[in-house]
Amino acid sequence: MSELRTVQKITQGVRAVDGAGVKLVRVIGYRDTKEYDPFLMLDAFDSSNSEDYIKGFPWHPHRGIETITYLIQGEMEHSDSLGNKGVIKDGDCQWMTAGSGIIHQEMPKPAERMLGAQLWLNLPAQDKMTPPQYGDIKSENIPVLEENGNKVHVIAGDYLGTPGAFAGKHVQANYLDVEVAPNSEWYLDSQEDWTLFIYIVQGAGKFAPDSETIINEKQAVLFNEGRRFWVKAGDNGIRFLLLTAKPLHEPIAWGGPIVMNTKEELNLAFKELEENTFIK
Repeated sequence: MSELRTVQKITQGVRAVDGAGVKLVRVIGYRDTKEYDPFLMLDAFDSSNSEDYIKGFPWHPHRGIETITYLIQGEMEHSDSLGNKGVIKDGDCQWMTAGSGIIHQEMPKPAERMLGAQLWLNLPAQDKMTPPQYGDIKSENIPVLEENGNKVHVIAGDYLGTPGAFAGKHVQANYLDVEVAPNSEWYLDSQEDWTLFIYIVQGAGKFAPDSETIINEKQAVLFNEGRRFWVKAGDNGIRFLLLTAKPLHEPIAWGGPIVMNTKEELNLAFKELEENTFIK
């Protein structure tokens, strides 16, 4: 196995409209589940026009997954069928474990810029029907490590012995927001066989010392197995979201907002929605 993680795949994603008319980029999705396991989907949004997102994501169900919404800039209100309500703002994150089932809505508010991403993380079969729970992560509670002009926001997991603001109970995912200064280098050592990918929010960089290939913003980069991730930022620096986790290697039955392991489980979920027995 290579010491340095090499680029396996670059995904630009496709423009999409979701919810009640929210314009976003679906970076990874249904066809990428095997390669990105246990990460299911990543939607990225970046707009200075509130008409692109103000209609939001009205009431809809989830089961079998965790949804992780991180706003670098912007504001989004949340409410659900259990009576929970909340707001995430600049630098905040919400880690929602849908588990056995929840019906919720997410409604962005007009802002100077809406910049962030929502990630779907698969739950292991044994935890698909766990009770729903929330991790409300405020920006002031997210550790920021500064080193050689670079910044690492430790949203979840661990970085150089510093625990993140959140620790996953079902999948021990690491979630970092990394800002690398212009023409600077940065690296991360992680478990060799864990899935690792980044989404480049801003800027560009190269990912091997002997490579001249520059990868630009608004793309996901999936890496092969290896111990070390390495990047050198371009002239304008680079900012990216970095995700790592151990693959589940479990079957996936995916229907809209619900992700189970078998078609029978999926059919049962939709039957319960029709019969109003979905919420446990």
